[in-house]
Amino acid sequence: MSKSQYETFETWGTYDPYGPGASVYTADTQPYGLYEDTYRPAYEAQAYFVTEPVLPRQGVRVPQAGGAPQARSAPDEDGVPGPEVPAGAGGRAARRRRGRCAERPESAVRRLLPQALVVAFLAGGTTAFVAKDKAVELTVEGKQRTLHTFADDVSELLAEERVPVGAHDVIAPAPGTALASGDTVAVRYGRPVRLTLDGQQHEVWTTAHTVEGALDELGVRAEGAYLSTSRSRNIGRAGLTLDVRTERAVTVMADGRTRTLRTNAATVREVIEEAGIGLHGQDITSVPLDSFPRDGQTVTVLRVSGTREIHDEQIPFAVERAEDPTLFKGTEVVVQAGRPGLRRDTYLLRIVNGVREKPRRETSEVVRKPRKQIVKVGTKPLPPSVAGADHLNWHGLAACESGGRPTAVDPSGTYGGLYQFDTRTWHSLGGNGRPQDATAEEQTFRAKKLYTRRGSTPWPHCGAKLHG
Repeated sequence: MSKSQYETFETWGTYDPYGPGASVYTADTQPYGLYEDTYRPAYEAQAYFVTEPVLPRQGVRVPQAGGAPQARSAPDEDGVPGPEVPAGAGGRAARRRRGRCAERPESAVRRLLPQALVVAFLAGGTTAFVAKDKAVELTVEGKQRTLHTFADDVSELLAEERVPVGAHDVIAPAPGTALASGDTVAVRYGRPVRLTLDGQQHEVWTTAHTVEGALDELGVRAEGAYLSTSRSRNIGRAGLTLDVRTERAVTVMADGRTRTLRTNAATVREVIEEAGIGLHGQDITSVPLDSFPRDGQTVTVLRVSGTREIHDEQIPFAVERAEDPTLFKGTEVVVQAGRPGLRRDTYLLRIVNGVREKPRRETSEVVRKPRKQIVKVGTKPLPPSVAGADHLNWHGLAACESGGRPTAVDPSGTYGGLYQFDTRTWHSLGGNGRPQDATAEEQTFRAKKLYTRRGSTPWPHCGAKLHG
């Protein structure tokens, strides 16, 4: 199919069934339609004219055999003399002309019938050809043109004209709609718009060519709104990114006063600044300052003052006990002394709009971690009695040496326990650790063993109490 929607036919050769002088018709193309480059066959623009066969005139005189031909005119139907026959015209040519003149009219009609049928067939095909042709107006993105087409519906027309369409494009009438001559088909391409409307992001499509047209198409109220670009900016096929903040009514309460203003601000902080309210020190607002202000929202400004206090608190340590089979039952030895930790808490003491609030812990920091205490617990059975020492007054000796306290230690730190052992003597008697960490029973047992070795000399001042 050419762009004119028609095939261009070549010129037919001269058809001369009757010899020179018969009518000739051709199929040369002629300009047609609104566009200069649109053509159609000439036989659509003019009627067919077929010349009637020229029959020999009646009354032409045929010369007699052996006689000289006579030049005369034969009268026609109206009595007008016919053409002259040359006097010397004889022979074969004359006989052919005489034979043609003598032909009957019925034979001529039979000879012309096939040609008449061909003409009728061509005339019927031309009528069907013209009936399928449609004059249609196609508008693509505002560019209008009129064309002739054989397409049956809108889809075929767009495919024929190589007009690409997508899911977001608008086609009117819809694809698949039947076409008739005089119809109008319009195509508008969709354009993606990455729209942020009042803080909410959207991905929308529009067929508008400008930002203003897109806002009208999307139903966005643009009066008093903030736009990130000009309203007259064109939207290309690739689309654009657009930020729109519509005008909203926001109420601000501060210092006992209420202010309502219409704004297209992006944050609550901007609204407070537009209201002419300053924030100082620890002042806060009822909603976050960086949040988006909504239509009809009320923002309260709270005036805050106050101080901070720091408190240190001890963290108690844990005690870990481990059994030791080398120690007598009831004996506990501290292997690692525990140490409490330290936590530092910061409390905020605030006064909000003149009202003092309850102290609120703001931060808590562990300055020193606690250290656990490790204690060994003896599981060894108690020793048997020591012969020769069980009958002595060990209670009196203990009262004299340490006041009867198993954990007693002298001021120098050298002697400890009920009987004030030094560490070296204690270990020589089979004791572990320090004597003051052992049980009273074990200390008494070790003291009895010492007595059997050295008597009362280890206790020069209180030894006499053993016999008292």
